[in-house]
Amino acid sequence: MPVRDKQAESGRRRRAYGQYCGLAGALDVIGERWSLLIVRELLTGPCRYNELLASLSGIGTNLLAARLRTLTEAGVVRQVPRPGSKVRAYELTELGTGLRGAVLELARWGLGVLGAPSEGDLARPRWGVLALEAMIVQDAAGPDETYEFRVDDEVFHIRVADGAAGVVQGPAPGEPVLAVRTDAFTFIEIGAGRLSPIEATLTRRLVMDGTDQAIIRCSRLLGLTA
Repeated sequence: MPVRDKQAESGRRRRAYGQYCGLAGALDVIGERWSLLIVRELLTGPCRYNELLASLSGIGTNLLAARLRTLTEAGVVRQVPRPGSKVRAYELTELGTGLRGAVLELARWGLGVLGAPSEGDLARPRWGVLALEAMIVQDAAGPDETYEFRVDDEVFHIRVADGAAGVVQGPAPGEPVLAVRTDAFTFIEIGAGRLSPIEATLTRRLVMDGTDQAIIRCSRLLGLTA
């Protein structure tokens, strides 16, 4: 049997833990390899099948189809029409979006154990949205203001308002107090604590345009400084 056929067959043979436990029940649905990474992709917005396949390099088309089928049957994912197109996209249901907190906590934990990137590793700039959200320390939110981030070809910003901070896709409205430009690998290495913002700035891997005070407030918000 070809490798891809074996992968697809493996995706169809779901095995339950057989334990009456919330964690086991969750893993019965999303514990298979690639499932949570599919959820990660869809947390930033609907994706077409080919977009998921391109972002999840190495999954294989049949295995992706099997995982999407499992997640759809479990009510985590659904297909929706794309406006002006016959192609349908996948998006998270209300049940699926309920995984946001768990995914962010896992991403935050994972940044702490992330080693140096290996040859052939990928770092997608769109992952920066969730990485940034995972890094935010809400207790460190300062005055109402925005910080804009350009990670390769992706643009998103942090909006601080009424003592709470959130990440929004797209450019910051108006004039942000801080504009940051970098690449995906540098962004993740800084978040993982493997590279300091100062070192990244001195090597021009990170460019920041803003006042010293704005840089300090943003760094504290992201847990990069005490």
